Amino acid sequence: MTSSTIFVLLAIIVYLVATIAIGFYFSRKGSAEDTDNFYLGGRSLHPVVTAMSAEASDMSSYLLMGLPGLAYIAGVAEVSWTVIGLAAGTYLNFLFVAKRLRIYSTNIGATTVPDFFSRRYKDEKHVLSLIAALVILIFFVPYTASGFKAVGTLFNSLFGWNYHASMIIGAAVIIGYTVLGGFLAVSTTDLIQSVVMTVALLIIIVFGIGQAGGMGNVMANASALPGYLSMTKGYDAANQAAGSFGFLPIVSTLAWGLGYFGMPHILLRFMAIRDPEEIKVSRRIASVWVVLSMAVAVFIGIIGYSVSVSGKIPMLSGSDSETIIIQLANLMSQSGVFFAIVAGVIMAGILAATMSTADSQLLAAASSMSEDIMSSFLGIKLEQKKSMLVARATVFVIAVIAIILAWNPNSSVFRVVSFAWAGFGAAFGPAMIMSLFWKRMNFQGALAGMVAGAAMVFIWKFGVRPMGGAWDIYELLPAFIVSFVAIIAVSLATAKPSAEIEKEFDAAKQA
Repeated sequence: MTSSTIFVLLAIIVYLVATIAIGFYFSRKGSAEDTDNFYLGGRSLHPVVTAMSAEASDMSSYLLMGLPGLAYIAGVAEVSWTVIGLAAGTYLNFLFVAKRLRIYSTNIGATTVPDFFSRRYKDEKHVLSLIAALVILIFFVPYTASGFKAVGTLFNSLFGWNYHASMIIGAAVIIGYTVLGGFLAVSTTDLIQSVVMTVALLIIIVFGIGQAGGMGNVMANASALPGYLSMTKGYDAANQAAGSFGFLPIVSTLAWGLGYFGMPHILLRFMAIRDPEEIKVSRRIASVWVVLSMAVAVFIGIIGYSVSVSGKIPMLSGSDSETIIIQLANLMSQSGVFFAIVAGVIMAGILAATMSTADSQLLAAASSMSEDIMSSFLGIKLEQKKSMLVARATVFVIAVIAIILAWNPNSSVFRVVSFAWAGFGAAFGPAMIMSLFWKRMNFQGALAGMVAGAAMVFIWKFGVRPMGGAWDIYELLPAFIVSFVAIIAVSLATAKPSAEIEKEFDAAKQA
């Protein structure tokens, strides 16, 4: 191991130790001694923490690996329309959903997303809790697996360490601070991780331009590839020709933004903010950060291609393109002690992007198992200590399953995340929007919407989309529409909600 590699490793170790220390801090403060604090932090989240932890937990490894990798290998078309959709979804979610969900969930005493649906519709049998919890468990496992895969790829590419051992070590750190400190530890580390991610992006973009020979070379190399800089074509690396990205692909890709309305780990931040009136501040911070960070991530992919052309890093293909930032940071580490430490910060940024999502997903999955399935649906009433033990055990079990799914190092981070994103968006997005804004929606409609949305994601992904042509549409869009139609049709075909449910709806609306 060279001296530069040692300094990179030291910077990463300092970062990992800091996250564990945060977990210890909140565990000693008693912030994770009961389930309400463990899952929602006592609804005391600062607006800045709300904004940045929501976005950090959203911007998983695809921010520093998936987006740059896609831009590097295919140009700006698909990745740019994805970014536009995500930016719009972020803003609209904060604008329409955040405040009303915070008020409504507080009024009815809901502490998880599945719990919100059951309490909203007075579902005494907790069928909605069960279905929602199962959706969370089904889609969070592959989502978490993509994060663990990113950790393994990072250490394997940088240090030549065994991919599987690296992935397990990273998972152990994430599990450690999540089970120790609960929601406040996760949210606080997410805030710090968003800062680290920002620093990493800014540093690598300046360094990359220099290594490419200046901005002129970057644009010249990108322009030399047919369709690479076109928003309606893109670059087909396999045929070394311009691709085609017309109306349907654009609409399909913009649909990424719909996913925000159903992301449990983001919705939990809305439920946990200390004051509903402070959500306006959170919305502004989150919207600005998400636009800038994703734009920079895409540009890094373009810059990285020019650095490859210059011969300073290898020309990447396939899923290897997702290591472009790792390649640039590794190049930087060879320029002396200072740059080795800076490279370590960049690597910590990749870890941050991964950990900030994985920790939130593990926490949401744990709450689904212990609170929504065991306690609510099965009626197994546990005292606080045993309930906390179940929650922490669930975190561990889900992490182990995710590690098994991520065992193949050749899987694509971007593609795995897109499927899980569609699952949550379609199952929960329409149900959440209509629950907050349509008084006539009832239990049957909510159930139909969740089941139809989740089922259509699988049907479209594996049954319809492979047909290609006009059917090659991101599964979130048709599944989102089907879920909306199911909610409206079934709600209107069945009895209207009770007077008590309508009263609670009016109270949340008027607050």
